[in-house]
Amino acid sequence: MSQTYTAVTKQVDGWWVGWIEEIPGVNCQELTHETLLATLAITLREAIAFNRQDALAMVGSDYREECIAL
Repeated sequence: MSQTYTAVTKQVDGWWVGWIEEIPGVNCQELTHETLLATLAITLREAIAFNRQDALAMVGSDYREECIAL
Protein backbone atom coordinates (compact mmCIF):
# COMPACT_ATOMS: atom_id res chain seq x y z
CA MET A 1 0.00 0.00 0.00
CA SER A 2 1.53 3.28 -1.10
CA GLN A 3 0.88 6.48 0.79
CA THR A 4 1.62 10.05 -0.17
CA TYR A 5 2.91 12.67 2.25
CA THR A 6 3.49 16.40 1.81
CA ALA A 7 6.97 17.88 2.04
CA VAL A 8 7.18 21.60 2.75
CA THR A 9 10.58 22.97 1.71
CA LYS A 10 12.40 26.27 1.49
CA GLN A 11 15.91 27.62 1.17
CA VAL A 12 17.41 29.41 4.17
CA ASP A 13 20.94 30.84 4.23
CA GLY A 14 22.17 28.48 1.51
CA TRP A 15 20.56 25.37 3.03
CA TRP A 16 17.38 23.62 1.97
CA VAL A 17 15.15 22.81 4.94
CA GLY A 18 12.01 20.73 4.89
CA TRP A 19 9.27 19.15 6.95
CA ILE A 20 6.70 16.44 6.39
CA GLU A 21 3.34 18.09 7.17
CA GLU A 22 1.55 14.96 8.32
CA ILE A 23 4.20 13.53 10.68
CA PRO A 24 5.49 15.72 13.54
CA GLY A 25 9.24 15.58 14.05
CA VAL A 26 10.16 14.64 10.48
CA ASN A 27 12.37 17.49 9.34
CA CYS A 28 15.76 17.73 7.66
CA GLN A 29 18.23 20.12 6.09
CA GLU A 30 20.59 19.58 3.16
CA LEU A 31 22.64 21.63 0.72
CA THR A 32 20.57 20.69 -2.34
CA HIS A 33 16.85 20.35 -2.86
CA GLU A 34 17.21 16.89 -4.40
CA THR A 35 19.23 15.62 -1.43
CA LEU A 36 16.72 17.16 0.96
CA LEU A 37 13.82 15.25 -0.63
CA ALA A 38 15.78 12.00 -0.49
CA THR A 39 16.72 12.57 3.16
CA LEU A 40 13.13 13.46 4.06
CA ALA A 41 11.96 10.18 2.48
CA ILE A 42 14.53 8.17 4.47
CA THR A 43 13.65 9.98 7.70
CA LEU A 44 9.92 9.50 7.08
CA ARG A 45 10.37 5.74 6.53
CA GLU A 46 12.43 5.50 9.73
CA ALA A 47 9.85 7.49 11.74
CA ILE A 48 6.97 5.32 10.52
CA ALA A 49 8.93 2.14 11.32
CA PHE A 50 9.81 3.44 14.78
CA ASN A 51 6.21 4.48 15.49
CA ARG A 52 4.97 1.07 14.36
CA GLN A 53 7.47 -0.75 16.59
CA ASP A 54 6.51 1.50 19.51
CA ALA A 55 2.77 0.88 18.99
CA LEU A 56 3.27 -2.89 18.79
CA ALA A 57 5.40 -2.85 21.95
CA MET A 58 2.69 -0.92 23.79
CA VAL A 59 -0.22 -3.10 22.65
CA GLY A 60 1.37 -6.36 23.80
CA SER A 61 -0.41 -9.48 22.56
CA ASP A 62 -3.87 -10.46 21.38
CA TYR A 63 -4.45 -7.43 19.16
CA ARG A 64 -5.87 -6.67 15.72
CA GLU A 65 -4.36 -4.52 13.01
CA GLU A 66 -6.95 -2.67 10.95
CA CYS A 67 -6.62 -0.24 8.05
CA ILE A 68 -8.28 3.14 8.32
CA ALA A 69 -8.70 5.09 5.11
CA LEU A 70 -9.32 8.82 5.16
